[in-house]
Amino acid sequence: MACFKGKKVLIAGLGVSGRAAKEALVSLGAEVAVRDDKLGYFPVAGSIYDMLVLSPGVPPDSEFIKEAKAAGSEIIGELELSYRLCKGRFLAVTGTNGKTTTTSLLGEILKNAGRDAFTVGNIGVPGCAVFKETKDESWLVTEASSFQLETVMEFKPHISAILNITPDHIDRHKNMRNYVNAKANIFMNQDENDYFVVNYDDKQAYSLVPFCRAKSVPFSRAAELPYGAFVRGGMIVFSGENGETMELCGSEELLIPGGHNLENALAAVAASFSAGAGSEVIAETLRSFKGVEHRLEPCGKIGGVSFINDSKGTNPDASIKAIEAVAAPIILIAGGYDKKSRFDDFIDSFNGKVKYMVLLGETAESIGDAAKIKGFSSFAIFKDMEECVGRAYKLAAPGDTVLLSPACASFDMYTDFEERGRHFKECVVRIGE
Repeated sequence: MACFKGKKVLIAGLGVSGRAAKEALVSLGAEVAVRDDKLGYFPVAGSIYDMLVLSPGVPPDSEFIKEAKAAGSEIIGELELSYRLCKGRFLAVTGTNGKTTTTSLLGEILKNAGRDAFTVGNIGVPGCAVFKETKDESWLVTEASSFQLETVMEFKPHISAILNITPDHIDRHKNMRNYVNAKANIFMNQDENDYFVVNYDDKQAYSLVPFCRAKSVPFSRAAELPYGAFVRGGMIVFSGENGETMELCGSEELLIPGGHNLENALAAVAASFSAGAGSEVIAETLRSFKGVEHRLEPCGKIGGVSFINDSKGTNPDASIKAIEAVAAPIILIAGGYDKKSRFDDFIDSFNGKVKYMVLLGETAESIGDAAKIKGFSSFAIFKDMEECVGRAYKLAAPGDTVLLSPACASFDMYTDFEERGRHFKECVVRIGE
């Protein structure tokens, strides 16, 4: 573990990860100052720091960060700090979609296999919050976002995974090349003794294989592979390095719906075998895993109308997958913070399944405009979630599903997608009262 005693450190951003980093560094004897523009916390002007630790929401090209770097400060993020503080091995998962589900499933598999496993990172529990509990034999199963991966330096997971790559966060990364490069940082420091789990069916993700020194472990739901995880005859299968093939469970036995969740399960299979988990434990966990909150989460049925919370659908591709997974007819609630995404494919995915769309947030008009161009006119814009849920229920008939899958981030109206999802569920409860 690196020595931080007496080091002058500025924590930039006091969100969940910033607070965890602050507490960890203070406990290690660092001299810690904080900066959070939203809260009005600013350090003393002209202060010189050995290190800046950035929360994911703080862009590394901010002017004060450039000034600190020019003055000789080391610039890292909380993910990098966690790596330097925690004992054990890291298993890191990134991708545009599916990170939380796959990370959660992997954490369950390793715990069921008797490993000392911590599920941390962008999933909500910073690695810095558990570093004192980690041991040499621990596994840090880590969800890593592109924002976190922008600021890694030494971060070296024993197993890395890229689930998929589609356009997202272009408002932050400026273009797709920068976004892909940030994702690729997950394997930047790996070597031939490590593993890289990658989606064989995703051309953008699989094109990164030649740039990675780790052993590639592919997964596919479209092709049978000589090595890796795939589907054969409706069964989830893993083919090992020596050619041995193990059937684990039927794809229809998964409790998490949709083709995208089959991909997440395959990624978890490839990663957990790479971590040394046994086939029986993997199969049992696949059969019992019920998914995560805010991702295709059933929220009950009122008057024959089902409600599903997919607030984690924070980009068009995620919401397309949700629409594909939910049975028609659908009353869709969408809209939110503008990440400069395009919504053409999102509207195309309705394919007769979406009966009506209820919109809110910054992107409501742009989604509506895209719908009009595509010939879909069954939508309306409302000011808040209460109005949207109420309108959606009135439009629904018994057998319909009201699906919240915004295709956008939540920052225009909520702190995060979790707060948005909880508010949706509260609105559903009020309808049933």
